Amino acid sequence: MFSLTWGSVSGWWLPAGLLLGLGYAWLMYRKPVELGKNLRYILAAIRAVTVFFITVLLISPLVKTVKYEPQKPLVLVAQDNSSSVNTFKPAGFSSSVFVDDLGKLKQELGDKYDVQEFNFDKDLHPGLSKSFNGKQTDIAGALHQLNDRFTNQNIGSLVLATDGLYNQGNDPQYEARNIKTSIYTIALGDTTAKRDLLIGNVNYNKTAFLGNDFVIEVLATAYQSKGENMNLTVAEDGKQVYTQSIPVTGNDFKKIVSIKLNAAKKGLRKYNISIASIKNELSTQNNTETIYVEVLDARQKVLLLYNGPHPDLTVIKQAIETNKNFEVKASSLADAATIKPADYSLVILYQLSAGEYAPIKNFIAKSKTPVWYIVGSQSNLQAINSEQNTVRISAGRAETQEVIPLPANDFTAFTLSDSARRKIAAFPPLVAPFGSYGTAAGTSVLLKQKIGAVATTYPLLAFGDEAGRRIAVLTGEGIWRWQLSEFQNYGNRNATDELLSQTVQYLTANANRQRFRVYPARNVFDEGENVILNAELYNDALELINTPDVKIELKSATGKNYSFLFTRTGQSYQLDAGALPIGEYTYSASTQNGKQDFKATGQFTIKPLNLEARQSAANHSLLNNLAKQSGGQMIKPSQINQLADLIRKNENIKTVVYEDKHYSDLIDMKWLFVMILLLLSTEWFLRKREGEV
Repeated sequence: MFSLTWGSVSGWWLPAGLLLGLGYAWLMYRKPVELGKNLRYILAAIRAVTVFFITVLLISPLVKTVKYEPQKPLVLVAQDNSSSVNTFKPAGFSSSVFVDDLGKLKQELGDKYDVQEFNFDKDLHPGLSKSFNGKQTDIAGALHQLNDRFTNQNIGSLVLATDGLYNQGNDPQYEARNIKTSIYTIALGDTTAKRDLLIGNVNYNKTAFLGNDFVIEVLATAYQSKGENMNLTVAEDGKQVYTQSIPVTGNDFKKIVSIKLNAAKKGLRKYNISIASIKNELSTQNNTETIYVEVLDARQKVLLLYNGPHPDLTVIKQAIETNKNFEVKASSLADAATIKPADYSLVILYQLSAGEYAPIKNFIAKSKTPVWYIVGSQSNLQAINSEQNTVRISAGRAETQEVIPLPANDFTAFTLSDSARRKIAAFPPLVAPFGSYGTAAGTSVLLKQKIGAVATTYPLLAFGDEAGRRIAVLTGEGIWRWQLSEFQNYGNRNATDELLSQTVQYLTANANRQRFRVYPARNVFDEGENVILNAELYNDALELINTPDVKIELKSATGKNYSFLFTRTGQSYQLDAGALPIGEYTYSASTQNGKQDFKATGQFTIKPLNLEARQSAANHSLLNNLAKQSGGQMIKPSQINQLADLIRKNENIKTVVYEDKHYSDLIDMKWLFVMILLLLSTEWFLRKREGEV
């Protein structure tokens, strides 16, 4: 259906146009002529209608077209494809038959429902799956992705088939509250504890310092094994360094064992933690855990200078020191007299310029020490612009505005996790100087500014390389809001810590600059994770270049070789080697610039993931809570044939009719011009026939 809307024009012009048409026709055909009475009436009517149509076109109202589109209720099916479902299944359960039965739901519901099927482990994937090979489970992440994908759509219900065990992400009960629909849970797995010894968890610092002791905490767990002894051993690079026998005093036994080891050798050290198996044990996959600890010579020191107190300072210091490789010295300018700048690998100037403290200015001018400028409402923009070229801020007035962080997809200097990127995009705004922003050639922008609903190209966090010194510029203050928001929404501050820690790690990698550097995104990758390596090549002026090709050879501990060619990204290089088999790898990369040959070597490790084997008893209590809080119901796999009836009987699941309104100018309706032309032609033809033309 359609109607006319007048906007700012009065609707009284419509009858006025009709009167104008009638008046015109009356003036033209009022006198007796040689035309017959009926023909005069016909010609007058044609002329009146024609003038009316022309008048309406001149008024130019809008035509509103309304379409009503029904949308069938969506039934989302999410199937847990992690290995725990198949490893710890109850007697008589066939995972393959279950998936077939679950797939019949689409046919049973018929054409009145739109059934969309998915499977999940760490991520969400389309369709159902019988592989059950997922190494990690993130139920909350799957719910979040479904909610994002089908937001503002008619979600009738969600069918969640899982054992309730998750080892990644947040508590699913929090995420489920955002999905405004009934959740029907299918309780997979077995809640009965079986005879099993396992390593429930391992807590440890990923870095230690040469010659120091460090502690590994192992959660030794035993089910239905009262009276047995758990023989726990730790081996470093194949050599046993710790052993302990733990008597099991109950059928649901857990004990945290603190193991003190000494970091005697520098480098990446491998530790195998294992519990000897016993007779009739359910699974031995969970008896072993491998961890890696990087032993360093000493901490790198970071100097955080500020003029006055600010809540951002605490957040920055805490985030950087989550990486045990860094020690932060926070000092105000008033207390900076005793500071020796040469002791520090990085200088962070919080709402300061280097020129505000002469010793720092002189030190930076003489050294290649990287600098991170954090700009805020108290910053001297002119001074900061004069000290670096990475970001230029032109502000006519001392005004500020709120800017939302927007992660850039083309940033390759270092890697942020997908979960961190998602969280950062939802962080509250920072306060940035109001003005225009520019960047130098070769600048890498990690975060852009989003002002209101407008995504800009203005940098919020940018990195540059100036004469061999790495520079970072954060153009806003209020990082404390990020940490607070993240903790309120997720119960942790992982994304904030990761962003700030990675920034510092990237900047300080410049401390011992080599002409050719190749380094993995991390020293230890998880099984199934894509291996990412970065490379940098500098010319004689210590300027980044990526003109020549860079080749790399990976070699596994079993002797298998993998050859790759790096891809150019920005002014550096990056390689995505994909998912590689578990084990330890060495690499050798080479390139040639002019007549100079360059070579870089290193190592990384891909460790197995045993997360799915750490819990054997299904958590049906969680599934029952998810169903109850959403108005759904928990069923067993044997009751899956009742699921279609439960959904059909739910009165809240209905087809929704959406109203689609479309506005267009009347003048765009070409048929109206054809109508006017036909009317005028008809009038002319009739008058011509009667000899009036």
